[in-house]
Amino acid sequence: MLSATYDTALVVVSLLVAILASYTALDMAERINTTSSQHSTAARLWLAGGAVAMGVGIWAMHFIGMLAFRLPIALGYDAWITGLSLIIAVAVSGYALWIVSQPDLPLRRLLGSAVLMGIGIAGMHYTGMAAMRMRPGIDYDPLLFLASVAIAIAASAAALWIAFSLRKNTPHVKAARAGASVVMGVAIVGMHYTGMAAANFREGAICMAANEGVGPGWLAVLIIVVTLAVLTIALLTSVLDARLESRTAKLARSLAEANEELTQMVLHDQLTKLPNRTLLEDRLSQAINKAARSSGHFALMFMDLDGFKAINDTLGHHIGDRLLMEVGRRLSNAMRAHDTVARLGGDEFVILVELCKAEDAMAVAEKVVEVVNLPFMVDDHELRVSASVGIAIYPEDGSTRHDLVINADAAMYHTKRSGRNGYNFFEPSMNANAHNQLQWLQDLRVALERGQFRLVYQPKFSLPDGPVLGAEALLRWQHPVRGVVGPDEFIGLAERSGLIIPIGAWVLDEACRQMREWLNLGHTDWKMSVNLSALQFADPHLLNTIRSTLERHQLPPQCLTLEVTESTAMHDTHASLQTLQQIADMGVEISIDDFGTGYSSLLYLKRLPANELKIDRGFVRDLTDGSEDAAIVSAIVALGRTLNLRIVAEGVETEKQQHFLTSVGCDALQGFLLGRPMTPELFLQAVRAQHKSAA
Repeated sequence: MLSATYDTALVVVSLLVAILASYTALDMAERINTTSSQHSTAARLWLAGGAVAMGVGIWAMHFIGMLAFRLPIALGYDAWITGLSLIIAVAVSGYALWIVSQPDLPLRRLLGSAVLMGIGIAGMHYTGMAAMRMRPGIDYDPLLFLASVAIAIAASAAALWIAFSLRKNTPHVKAARAGASVVMGVAIVGMHYTGMAAANFREGAICMAANEGVGPGWLAVLIIVVTLAVLTIALLTSVLDARLESRTAKLARSLAEANEELTQMVLHDQLTKLPNRTLLEDRLSQAINKAARSSGHFALMFMDLDGFKAINDTLGHHIGDRLLMEVGRRLSNAMRAHDTVARLGGDEFVILVELCKAEDAMAVAEKVVEVVNLPFMVDDHELRVSASVGIAIYPEDGSTRHDLVINADAAMYHTKRSGRNGYNFFEPSMNANAHNQLQWLQDLRVALERGQFRLVYQPKFSLPDGPVLGAEALLRWQHPVRGVVGPDEFIGLAERSGLIIPIGAWVLDEACRQMREWLNLGHTDWKMSVNLSALQFADPHLLNTIRSTLERHQLPPQCLTLEVTESTAMHDTHASLQTLQQIADMGVEISIDDFGTGYSSLLYLKRLPANELKIDRGFVRDLTDGSEDAAIVSAIVALGRTLNLRIVAEGVETEKQQHFLTSVGCDALQGFLLGRPMTPELFLQAVRAQHKSAA
């Protein structure tokens, strides 16, 4: 037999090529696996490219190993047979990559594929050996031949399992893939050199391809260069694609996060993070569909915060916003996970509650009222609000989204009109009331636009001789259908709707205009009294409105008296003192109206920059000597004297009342006995008549 030797350098190169080819195969498996669809064009291209790169790598390792083989005769290789071995290597590689790209790899498939792939690799090897066209032919040792095939099958099984396990891009996968490539490369090289060891060449044998085929010298260089180029290009392409995929994934995540944030913004209230009107409508539709299928019940509750506007106006919007956030958080904690707490805007919240029985809504409503009534601590402020809740039950109070919303809203407004801080279930009569309120509200807006409001003036008389001190401006609405409407019928609605602010500004302007006319007529000792509502008093633009009105009519500030109720002045004493002091600093006089009906602290009353106390008409109405009301009036007069305040009694309708009030020391009287509210023209006529009778 001919004695064979090996070129050590080429043996090392063949091992390195095998390791590089194994790493390329594992990387290609990941590329194919991460492609969005196994049947897409991209997946097919990666499979084809991977088969070529892996096949060229395995085939190159085989031929570099053969080129490392030395015999004492000239050697060469048949080009066509060599090409056939390359085709076999590419086909086997393509099959292997296809197997590991499948969703799963059961043991039966793994073993069957390993056998087929091992035979293919052995076929490539022995086809390559046949490319030398030896005469006589190569003798193969049966045991080593079978051992090489067994090694090829075992190496294929290991390669398939490793490639399948490492095809996903998990943490530390690069290091694991590098280690696995070494194992796979050694196994492939082991198979090759076992197959080479099985080959025996007889004495006198010649290589028929030595003269006709491709020579080994330049073939070694060509194969090494081409193989390294193919594997390098494949790896670079894979790396660049992986980076592109990583950037695409980051972009996709960013888009998903942006989309999620946009969805959050579209469907949730930005302040409280509760569902908004859009999401509530969707959940309400779902609740209707679910309850209709199961003949079930649910409650829709509309809730409005009583007292929120005063807090928001006096302490600032940042405190109001914090309070709304705390209310939303408290309501969410009180409800079950599958119930919905939404905010529609302002201080309006809506609660959607699943019910086993319609009667269960009562317990939920009581719980809502209870948790809202508890004090809130916001920036060292202890804040208290209450809840007005209206409840509509499906399907009793409506089977559509629109009906349920309208009816729950009507029930809520009924609660507010009934005294607030509680709840009411919807009743059909509430719709009529709600419609009536809406019509009144629309008429109020029209009245403001078309100038349907009028002022009448009730005189104030000094004691004991009774000259006129001035007048109190009283608002009337000349309704085109209902006739003259008194303030008791529409002021409450104007306050709830916020229209009291522009209406109050008109009253102040008209009263100052009229007072300017009377000044021009020589009545320089008169004063005009104008009532301020609680909302007007809390309006941050109040001071500017007063100042600009006085300037517009060139009215001396001392000619104007602003009447503020005792409860309004005492609501937030710190803010009230500040506002009243600023009004007093302008020179405008201040009267505390309805005195005796509130809970004034003498400490704060002493600090109020007031000029006048008005005794509430409730004490004057039942006034008799020795009565409890008489004692209260006497005490108020004494208190006013102590604080150097003018005392005005309103609601004087009898001479007996007039006599008592005069005797205890009131400074001025006002009431139907002395003069009813009247137009400016009648007011002047009454004053002239009073002067004539006095003369």
